[in-house]
Amino acid sequence: MSSFFRRPHPPTTTPQPEPDPPESPRALAQAIEGQIEFVNRNAGRLPVESVVLARRVTDAASDVVDLAASAELEMQLALTVRKIVTDYLPTALRTYLALEADAVELSSAQGITPRQALTQQLADLWAGAIDLRSAAQSRDADALVSHGAFLRTKFSGSDLDL
Repeated sequence: MSSFFRRPHPPTTTPQPEPDPPESPRALAQAIEGQIEFVNRNAGRLPVESVVLARRVTDAASDVVDLAASAELEMQLALTVRKIVTDYLPTALRTYLALEADAVELSSAQGITPRQALTQQLADLWAGAIDLRSAAQSRDADALVSHGAFLRTKFSGSDLDL
């Protein structure tokens, strides 16, 4: 009878840490690492120039995330990096890899081959990633200049006159 009146005890479990938001530097770095692994794993099936361009895209995206390691990554930059490494880059690569080997050199109605189309898409992604890196760098430079102006105002002139 005593078991009838006992309350069941919930199992003791350690709470799981909440996952990082998808735009956090750590989550973005993991996504970039995943794309690097994907490119490396498929390097034998991708054109050499595409492998190089894809790695340039991941390197530039990684630079943006690294620039934000000491400060919060601006949301628009973070969203764009996330879209590049989780959507635009993998979509271009997977679409190409889904083609039959003999179809990659056939010209389309637009007069370009899938190989050329992939190269152009990756070049466009790289240009976009370079622009993101420049934006992140100039934001950091602007912050440094602003901080310098603050320091000049704070510690020059009448504030320090005794």
